[in-house]
Amino acid sequence: MEFLPLFFSFKGRSALVVGGGEVALRKVALLVKAQAKVIVVSPEVHNDIEALVSTSGGEVKLKTFDPGDVSNMSLVIAATNNVEVNTAVANQAHNLNIPVNVVDQPKLGNFIFPAIVDRSPIIAAVSSGGSSPVLARLLRAKLETVIPSSYGRLALLAEKYRTKVKQSFAHINLRRGFWERALTGPIAELVFAGKEREAEALINEELDNKEPVKKELGEVYLVGAGPGDPDLLTFKALRLMQQADVVLFDRLVSKPILELCRRDAHMVNVGKARSDHLVPQEGINQLLVDYAKKGHRVLRLKGGDPFIFGRGGEEIQELTDHGVPFQVVPGITAAAGCSSYAGIPLTHRDFAQSVRFVTGHLKNNTTDLPWSELAYTNQTIVFYMGLMGLPIICSKLIEHGMSPDMPIALVQKGTTPEQKVIVATLGTMVKTLESQTVSAPTLIIVGEVVSLHDKLKWFDPNQSLMRNID
Repeated sequence: MEFLPLFFSFKGRSALVVGGGEVALRKVALLVKAQAKVIVVSPEVHNDIEALVSTSGGEVKLKTFDPGDVSNMSLVIAATNNVEVNTAVANQAHNLNIPVNVVDQPKLGNFIFPAIVDRSPIIAAVSSGGSSPVLARLLRAKLETVIPSSYGRLALLAEKYRTKVKQSFAHINLRRGFWERALTGPIAELVFAGKEREAEALINEELDNKEPVKKELGEVYLVGAGPGDPDLLTFKALRLMQQADVVLFDRLVSKPILELCRRDAHMVNVGKARSDHLVPQEGINQLLVDYAKKGHRVLRLKGGDPFIFGRGGEEIQELTDHGVPFQVVPGITAAAGCSSYAGIPLTHRDFAQSVRFVTGHLKNNTTDLPWSELAYTNQTIVFYMGLMGLPIICSKLIEHGMSPDMPIALVQKGTTPEQKVIVATLGTMVKTLESQTVSAPTLIIVGEVVSLHDKLKWFDPNQSLMRNID
């Protein structure tokens, strides 16, 4: 091991940065974040450096480097593009036994900066020893996906109760057992959900009882799975998918996304297709309540976003009526995902100043929509679940004043390897589809922005690395 990983406190201590460009700016920003008093020496400095340094109580010295600048410093960084200056800074720091880092010349210094995951007070750092900074950044990115930002709040809560826990449990093994339960169970989940007050109440209850508090009631996680590409899931969605022991999923949730759920979870397919519901909506609502009341952590996994034509509102109304706790995690709705992957911006100052999301079939199984409003120009209309009603959509828009030449796109299975984009006009789309094989789910986009598809399309399903699991 060439480098010993350590975490030093530089709060209020002086740190010297020699250099005033963008590289120096990044180091100054990091030192200021660590609450160091930053001294910058350079004939010229980036405007943002002066603003940052002033907040740290430091100083900017507009001059060339002098060996005396290193005196009384706790840390030194050489960040110039001049090898001779960097070498002089490093030599002086070595002479005074002060830690020194030389940017892009690690062998001149005696410490390096790692790639940092900051969940203060939780800090994770990754280093390649200077051999491959890019690889270190890639590893940091992987850590970012598995360390929720709320871990910092969890650590602060643990710090707050550390003394009380020590007083409550004399033996170290008992303390360790308490913290393992607290940091992985209901207490942690309350913190992740932003319910610190409830988490503290549960901690106090456990400490008063000296035994784990049995939580009879489970919880429901209403999670948006996005339009299909698993890379579009949020960090929070992934975390909850990994910890739920029961999963109720829709037909629109792609198989690669289902593969990311906890392996031993009980999977319940409640998928709904047009006029073919495996489980009626009322039955889904009841299942969520029943599983939660048995103490399960229930994942309700929905394609797209739960609150955009996902009937999430109906489900949490039922949960609220039965006193079942829940969390809602937004997902990338089909309109945003499919339009992006199709190269069709939903708004564009030259073509559309607004966008409307419309369901292609309503509760009464009709397309009884405010057509005169939808036929308005300079807007984009996105129809969800509109494949069966497409002929009516086209004819009604034309009937209410929209030009037959208005561009329209149908996006099949957007963001997945099966994505297919068919572009036509309101007057020709129905005829165009007669020679095409199209399968749900589909999204329909109407508006001048569709004309940008040929120029802006970037996603090639044939080149997609996303695994299609049968």
